[in-house]
Amino acid sequence: MSLKSILRDLKEVRDGLGGISKRSWSKSSHIAPDQTTPPLENIPQSPWASLPPELLHDIIWRVEESETTWPARAAVVSCASVCKSWRGITMEIVRIPEQCGKLTFPISLKQPGPRDSPIQCFIKRNRATATYILYYGLMPSETENDKLLLAARRIRRATCTDFIISLSAKNFSRSCSTYVGKLRSGFLGTKFTIYDNQTASSTAQAQPNRRLHPKQAAPKLPTNSSTVGNITYELNVLRTRGPRRMHCAMDSIPLSSVIAEPSVVQGIEEEVSSSPSPKGETITTDKEIPDNSPSLRDQPLILKNKSPRWHEQLQCWCLNFKGRVTVASVKNFQLVAEIDASLDAPPEEHERVILQFGKIGKDIFTMDYRYPLSAFQAFAICISSFDTKPACEG
Repeated sequence: MSLKSILRDLKEVRDGLGGISKRSWSKSSHIAPDQTTPPLENIPQSPWASLPPELLHDIIWRVEESETTWPARAAVVSCASVCKSWRGITMEIVRIPEQCGKLTFPISLKQPGPRDSPIQCFIKRNRATATYILYYGLMPSETENDKLLLAARRIRRATCTDFIISLSAKNFSRSCSTYVGKLRSGFLGTKFTIYDNQTASSTAQAQPNRRLHPKQAAPKLPTNSSTVGNITYELNVLRTRGPRRMHCAMDSIPLSSVIAEPSVVQGIEEEVSSSPSPKGETITTDKEIPDNSPSLRDQPLILKNKSPRWHEQLQCWCLNFKGRVTVASVKNFQLVAEIDASLDAPPEEHERVILQFGKIGKDIFTMDYRYPLSAFQAFAICISSFDTKPACEG
């Protein structure tokens, strides 16, 4: 090999090494992630989500029928928390309190109670913390493992008193998701207003692209509260001895909820009109078609005190609480519907107790409610009796 060819080969090797050196130093020394997307793989689902719908329906139905009381009824709530398919079937099987007489989900606290028999609860008062806790059950259990439904805290202000109602006994913040509503009293403590919390979802949907600071957005959640009802205690100007007198105007419940439905009247009309009759004869029937004014039916439901009777031997006013109240107290009451005499309402509707509240021990009270009241509305009415009312007592 000649010297010229050897020098040419060395030059080519040198040029090649130089190019590699330049390219290596020109690139960054950081390690970059691989941008190539791996092929999508099927995400494995839980075997519980792939159960046949018929088998799943049968399982949840058996759980619903067997676990009727708390804390065992928590299994029904657990079924709704497994996955979307379980939640859908659970919501189909679990009926509302009006139909089944049981409380399962938090939404049940704002649904009307059963028509036949009342839902029985009790309230514990804590004087030190000014809180009132509503539990589900006949009376406190020995294990103190009672189901908490609602909690309220009294907050005194300069011109009024607020009772903040929450799903938790530890958090009464109005910006929290556990906030349910509030009860506000006037200066004299004789007039109360029940407010139901309504989440401001319409505002968020109207302006989806508007970004708000968390501190600005949180207090706006419970601002869309609606008035559910008003409670009025009659003034006792003459200081006469006797129980308190109260009236509850439920703005969200029509009077037609406790009297005959229009469908019943329509059925009677159709039955009379469809009855054949000979020519020239007039149809006579024992069924009278009630002439109810729509304006009266659409009015809000008014609840009033059931009149007590004076017991000569005990020298006190008495009501039949059917064993649910054992201690005499000025706070004890029974509420019935105030129905106008012109409306065709059955006689038992005038005496049907929709809500009763009474004392059974130190700082322990029972609360039984039924249709058309909900647990939230009944609880708000009952805690109004805990506020000081010097103008209403003798």
